[in-house]
Amino acid sequence: MPTKKNIESPEKLWQLFEEYKVKTKSNPILVHDFKGKDADSVMIKKERPLTVEGFENYVYDLGIIHNLGNYFANSNNAYDEYSTICLRIRQNIRQDQIEGGMSGIYNPSITQRLNSLVEKTDITTKGESVNTSPIDATKLSTETLKELINASTKKPE
Repeated sequence: MPTKKNIESPEKLWQLFEEYKVKTKSNPILVHDFKGKDADSVMIKKERPLTVEGFENYVYDLGIIHNLGNYFANSNNAYDEYSTICLRIRQNIRQDQIEGGMSGIYNPSITQRLNSLVEKTDITTKGESVNTSPIDATKLSTETLKELINASTKKPE
C-alpha cells in the first residue's frame, strides 16, 4: 500500500516552487554598507539567489514537510512521478545561480563551486601525461647526477 505523500502531486510541488521563487525574488537581502570618506551608512538591496535549501526551508515554514530529499532522490522509486519536476526545479535553481554569477549579481566563485563549474588549465604538461614513477639513479650518467645534485643544492636567486 503506497504511503501518503506530504506534497500530493508533481503539479503541487511545482506550484510551491513558483511561490518560493516569487517570495525569494521579492525579498532582497539588505546589506549594510559604508560609502564615502566619512563612512556614511547605507543599506543596499541585493538579489536573493534561489537554492534547494531555501526551497526546503520554504515548504518547512509552511508546515508541509521538513525535507525534500526523498522527492529529489526518488527514494525507493516511490517518487517517480516527481522526477521531471524535481529536475526542472534543480535546473531553474542552477540557471539562476549561474546567470547571477556571470552577471555579477552573486559571487562568481561561490556560484562556480556550488554548481561544480571548474575551469581546468594545464600550464605545466601541455596535455602530456606526467610520469610519477621514481627515477632509477643507476641508469643516469655521472654528469647528469652531478647536475641534479647541483640543482638541488643551489640557493634561489
